[in-house]
Amino acid sequence: MDALIRLEEVYRSYPMGRTELHALRGVSLSVERGEYVAVIGPSGSGKSTLMHIAGCLDRPSSGRCRIDGTWVEDLPDEELSRLRNRKMGFVFQSFFLISQLSVQENVEVPLVYAGVDREQRSELAREVLGRVGLGARLGHRPNELSGGECQRVAIARALVTRPDLLLADEPTGNLDRRTGEEITGILEELHAEGVTVVVVTHDVTKARRAQRVIQMQDGRIERELRGTELEELVDALEAAARRR
Repeated sequence: MDALIRLEEVYRSYPMGRTELHALRGVSLSVERGEYVAVIGPSGSGKSTLMHIAGCLDRPSSGRCRIDGTWVEDLPDEELSRLRNRKMGFVFQSFFLISQLSVQENVEVPLVYAGVDREQRSELAREVLGRVGLGARLGHRPNELSGGECQRVAIARALVTRPDLLLADEPTGNLDRRTGEEITGILEELHAEGVTVVVVTHDVTKARRAQRVIQMQDGRIERELRGTELEELVDALEAAARRR
């Protein structure tokens, strides 16, 4: 398989007064084209930083990052932005919708930056909003939607450029359980259609839907889980939760 993401010995540190916060400590990882990968770990383990590096939203302090065959750590900001817009879609816990814009206008935003003409923007936005079940909400504003509907808009916005890679950071974190299951189902459908999906989550029961799970601790990859190992971890955590 062809690696869509490849990280080699990536470190990321942030200055904190007289000290440094070491968010990533020598992480090496490949994500193959068409994979569904979940990244789990406690708060502060480095999982969101890992996603930001893989999504070209941040740069490593040292180490190398390759996206679809291009080494990106030294690319100028303008080229990095073009790569993100062309190859990737992002979904975050907090939606990041623009309150003054309608649902359709929010979804069109990445196409504006890509230089797509108005008629095609409208057509593409309507198409992806229909896919996530919001074809009847095109003219509504974000404050007229439920949390689940806002996250569907965010997913539609991520998909409108037809990216190879979808990166989702706690996409169900602000949602109730039923709505969270619906959003997870949409991610699974996208993966079945060939989109590479990387999800960062605290919820290991959501992670069990992935093909592979990366467990992080203290800025390092502690272990990778697949199949039976993953099922055993989830079962043990669910059993512990029931005992509490």
